[in-house]
Amino acid sequence: MTPNTPLGQARAWLGGALVVGAALPLLIGTLNLYGTAIAASMENLVAPTTDFSKLEEGEDKPGGEATSRGSTDTANAFSLSSGNIGFRKELNFKIGNSVFRRLWVSAPSSTDASDGLGPLFNSRGCQSCHLKDGRGHPPLSGDVPDQSGSMLIRLSVPPTTEEEKAALAAHKLASIPDPVYGGQLQDFAIQGFESEGKAKVTYEEKPVTLAGGETVSLRVPSYEIVDLGYGPMNPDIMISPRVAPPMIGLGLLEAVPEEQILAHADPDDADGDGISGKQNRVWSIAQGKPVLGRFGWKASVPSIAEQSAAAFSGDIGISSTLHPSGGGECTDKQEKCWNAPSGNSPKYQNVEVGDELFKLVTFYSQNLAVPPRRNPGDPEVLKGKALFYEIGCASCHNPKFVTGTAPKQPHLSNQLIYPYTDMLLHDMGEGLADNRPDGDAGGTEWRTAPLWGIGLTETVSGHTLFLHDGRARNLTEAILWHGGEAEKARDDFAALSKADRDRILAFVNSL
Repeated sequence: MTPNTPLGQARAWLGGALVVGAALPLLIGTLNLYGTAIAASMENLVAPTTDFSKLEEGEDKPGGEATSRGSTDTANAFSLSSGNIGFRKELNFKIGNSVFRRLWVSAPSSTDASDGLGPLFNSRGCQSCHLKDGRGHPPLSGDVPDQSGSMLIRLSVPPTTEEEKAALAAHKLASIPDPVYGGQLQDFAIQGFESEGKAKVTYEEKPVTLAGGETVSLRVPSYEIVDLGYGPMNPDIMISPRVAPPMIGLGLLEAVPEEQILAHADPDDADGDGISGKQNRVWSIAQGKPVLGRFGWKASVPSIAEQSAAAFSGDIGISSTLHPSGGGECTDKQEKCWNAPSGNSPKYQNVEVGDELFKLVTFYSQNLAVPPRRNPGDPEVLKGKALFYEIGCASCHNPKFVTGTAPKQPHLSNQLIYPYTDMLLHDMGEGLADNRPDGDAGGTEWRTAPLWGIGLTETVSGHTLFLHDGRARNLTEAILWHGGEAEKARDDFAALSKADRDRILAFVNSL
C-alpha cells in the first residue's frame, strides 16, 4: 500500500507497522494520540471509493477479521462463528446455538428448562423462523402458514387517548397495540387454546418493461387475516407483514458508533440530493430511555439483546428478565391466556429463559459471521460495482463503517466492515408502504437492509424471496419495487442495457 491511500496515510503516522484487520484496533486506539490528522484519515477510510479498477482494502472480508473462515458453498454458510472469536468464546457460541435451536414445550413439563411455550405463539423456536440463520419467506403457496413458516404480522391501532399520544411522543411506545390481539398476530396456540388467526396472502401480477424490451412481472400482495379466534379486529387495525431477516453480522452492526450512523442522516435533505435518511429513536427497556434504533425492518429495536427478548416473548411466548410475563403477548382481553400455566421458575430468575442462557443466545446472535465475498475482483463484478455507485444505490446502501468498542467482545471491535447499509430510515414510496407508523418510521419508510451475504440466499435458504414481506422473487424484482427516495436509482437501473443490469446483479450477488 502506498502512503496516498487512507490506511497508508495512517500507517505513515505509525511508522509503517499496521496491517489491515488485526492491526486496525491499534490504528483506532491511537486516534487520541495523533489527533485530527488520524481522524481525517479514518474519515477517508470509510468514505465511498472513487476507484473501481480494483478491490478496496479489506473488501474481500466484509466482516473484517470477524469474517467467517468456513465454506460458503453449503447451507451452513450463515451459521458459522466470527472468524477471530477464539477457542473459549467458541464454546459459548455453540451453547448459544443450542438454545437458539431449542424447541420449547408447554408448561408444566418434566423438561422444565424448556417449558413455557405460548400459550399463543408463532414458532416453537428461534431457528424455526430464522431457518439456517438466513432469510425467512411468506407462505409459499399463498395458503395460511404451517409451523415451519417464517412470516409474522405486526398489528397496531391509532392512538385514541392523550396518554397514548404522550407515550408515542416520548418514544415510550413505538405503536399502540390492538387491545384484543396485541402487537402481533400469533397464529398458533398450545393445546386447549385458540390461536389468534391466520394471515393469508394473495398476489396480482404487474408487468414492468425494461430497456431493451425485457419484461419483468412484479407480485403485488394483498393480505387478509382469517380464522380470528378472539372476535373481530378493530376497524382501524393497521397490519405489517414481516419475514425473518438474515442473522449474519449483527454484532458488528451493533458495534458501529452512533456518530458514524448519524453522519449519514439528512432528514430534511439539506444537500438536495433527494436522499433524506433519518434515525428512528426507540425506547430501550435496558437503558430506560430513547436511543438509536438499529435493527428490525423499521429500525425499531436498539440492540440484539432487546431484539432477542422481544422475539422470545412475542414469537414464542417465552419470558426473560427484560420481558418477564409468562403469558408472552397475551392481552388483558384474553383472560384464559393469562390463566394458563407458565414455565416461570425460581431457578431461572422467575422467568422461562434465565439470564445465563439468554446471554448465551444473544452472544450467538451477535457472532454469526459474515461470509467472505465470492469473486469480488472479477472484472464484470467491478464494473457492476461502479454502476451501483453511479446510479445512486450506495447513497442508502452505505458501503462501509469501522466498528467501535464492542463490550467484552474485542474480536468485534475496531473492524473495517462492508455491510452496505446506513441503518437509517428512507421513504421507499407507496408501492412498498405498509401504512403503519412504527416509532419515528412512517408508513412508507423502511430501514436500509444490509446487503452482505445476499448472494448466498438461495444456498442457505433455498429461495430468492426478498424485501420485508418476501414479495420479490429475485433481485431484479426487489430493485424494481424501490420507490420514493430510491425511485431515480430504480429508473436508472431499468434504463440500463441488459448487460449493465447483469453487471450490477453480479456485483450484488458477490456481496
